[in-house]
Amino acid sequence: MGEQADLIFTNGAVYTVDAARSWARAVAVKSGRIIAVGGDDDVRSLEGQGTETVDLQGRMLVPGFQDAHVHPVGGGLDMLQCDLHDLSTQEEYLLAIKTYAEENPEREWILGGGWAMDVFPGGTPTKELLDGVVPDRFVYLPNRDGHSAWVNSKTLDEAGVTDGTPDPADGRIERTTDGAPSGTLHEGAADLVGALAPSPDEREIAQGLLKGQAYLHSLGITAWQDAIVDEHEPFGRNYIAYLDAAGRGDLTARVVGALWWDRHRGAEQIEELVDRRDRGRVGRFAATSVKIMQDGVCENFTAAVLDPYLDAQGRATDNRGISFVEPGALKGYVTELDRLGFQVHFHSLAERAVREALDAIEAALQANGPTDNRHHLAHIQVVHPDDISRFRALHAVANAQPLWAAHESQMDDLTIPFLGEPRWRWQYPFASLVRAGATLAMGSDWGVSSPDPLEEIHVAVNRQMSRNYPHKVDEHEVFLPDERLDLATALAAFTMGSAYVNHLDAATGSIEVGKLADLAVIDRNLFEHPVSEIADASVEQTFVEGMRVYAASNT
Repeated sequence: MGEQADLIFTNGAVYTVDAARSWARAVAVKSGRIIAVGGDDDVRSLEGQGTETVDLQGRMLVPGFQDAHVHPVGGGLDMLQCDLHDLSTQEEYLLAIKTYAEENPEREWILGGGWAMDVFPGGTPTKELLDGVVPDRFVYLPNRDGHSAWVNSKTLDEAGVTDGTPDPADGRIERTTDGAPSGTLHEGAADLVGALAPSPDEREIAQGLLKGQAYLHSLGITAWQDAIVDEHEPFGRNYIAYLDAAGRGDLTARVVGALWWDRHRGAEQIEELVDRRDRGRVGRFAATSVKIMQDGVCENFTAAVLDPYLDAQGRATDNRGISFVEPGALKGYVTELDRLGFQVHFHSLAERAVREALDAIEAALQANGPTDNRHHLAHIQVVHPDDISRFRALHAVANAQPLWAAHESQMDDLTIPFLGEPRWRWQYPFASLVRAGATLAMGSDWGVSSPDPLEEIHVAVNRQMSRNYPHKVDEHEVFLPDERLDLATALAAFTMGSAYVNHLDAATGSIEVGKLADLAVIDRNLFEHPVSEIADASVEQTFVEGMRVYAASNT
């Protein structure tokens, strides 16, 4: 008798995402790998007594999605704490905070987060709002992008933050007209309070990881790059959680960990990063990347721009944001990391930070010659047109978080007016990068925003939010329509593109014979429906090496 499959998929729309973007109807899997791709008859011959058969009934089978920039442990912990991500008004936030505090009377600190800046005037909630619902305990709630925190009066008092407290070099204290702290702390200023908040213990961190993993699997995600991995505070020791979960076999996803670059230190930390990389290869986990956060975000004016931000009246200010790592030093650090075989994962959101990251990659290339380290720039919100072609020339991957590329209140009220012409039109230039030959990967930055790849792809293709988006949007205007991607390109970015970033493309990212059976079943063939309905689709099953790690209740 010939080879028998463990698992076969039949009667489906199999989009392989191979080099030819070919289609098939059926797939066979044995010992975790794909052994046949073709028509129903091609796999039926591999069916045996112990074979499990999945009749797709016309549904779509795709390679498992891979998220190139995500924070699953933090996202999972948020789900276990005071989670505001799915809410959209001040009233909903305050009710949720009040309810959480009442249901957890033993907690001295109210932690969690996920509020949206556009819900509040100027993007900055006040301490008085929190005082009204939790006056007698400490409250520390980062916003959904993690670059600002909302605190109450008791917390500010405990931290000793007053009108006489200077802004730290890497942050800003939002203030009232008389100079008193108003209740919002940006970037490094949040650490003035965050350093006092209790960290989750090892059990909570492990729970957060598994909670986050389960949620990502439910969205068809089989691999990711965790954009901040550390074994020390303030990031919750998630490095250890990954090693433990991978060692126990509980880590079912493939994960690359981006080790955190401490911007308050210098090259002396590289030896420590080498040690963590050497210790950080267990099971499906490998800590082979280094995350350098080069700037902040536009909404609080900490993203590094070339020309100054505008004020509310359209006049130039003296603020060009913050380069967290001095650009000359950055070149040296990246050159040494590249020489040692590290991948560098940049947070480079605005055009000056993008240029500084590309300059650092160029310096490494000149010093070390070509490597296969696959450095990538995450967020790429504002890219100067002169830098578009440099991505291909420098083999730098454009790591896009497409959900943000639409007209919604944070964009229209807190970003465009302060970037001004023509800079606001340089935002999220996905199609321009593809036309220039750049490799495009995609991620979500969850818990900053939804980790659902179908929602991300929807915005990449439409440059409009889906009807299900919880915050205020412009339902009619397309955001910079020339930067829309076609569906095939967006799907490839969330599969093969991100697999390339993670050095997993030889084994995953497409449905081909010999590759691992990391697969997702979608409830419809996306190509047979209007692109305006992409986000209406849903994942029904997810498989890692042929093992089912998620099934919807109706399957």
